[in-house]
Amino acid sequence: MNDDRVRVRPAELKEPKARDWLTRFAFGAGVSAIAAVMSKVAGPRVGGLFLAFPAILLASLTLVAKDDGPRQARNDAWGATLGAAGLIAFATVGALSVHRLPIWAALAVACAVWAAVAFGGYLIARWRGAGGDE
Repeated sequence: MNDDRVRVRPAELKEPKARDWLTRFAFGAGVSAIAAVMSKVAGPRVGGLFLAFPAILLASLTLVAKDDGPRQARNDAWGATLGAAGLIAFATVGALSVHRLPIWAALAVACAVWAAVAFGGYLIARWRGAGGDE
């Protein structure tokens, strides 16, 4: 049975290994360096897109795949994709509404859209069977 409820397990909070910290640092620094090069080559708008890339995701997926297997890493990648889709929706709605609504209302609407897209995507993925193969 697949039980993917969110739980807090303080006993599992261990000191990360130095190798794990180095892996995260290397991926983060590498993605930041690529963003800097892209900014110099193609301009700041393109470089900014690369800075928006979640650098830590690469390291995290590598470590999850090593510790929990490729299926769990794939599921985590899908979750990040749904979160990114929600973030894109948030940015789009925020950019379109910030000049038409009070700031607090634009932020509230953008947050609601982010939650609807990310959570809706999760529900659709679960309905289609994603994540149930562990």
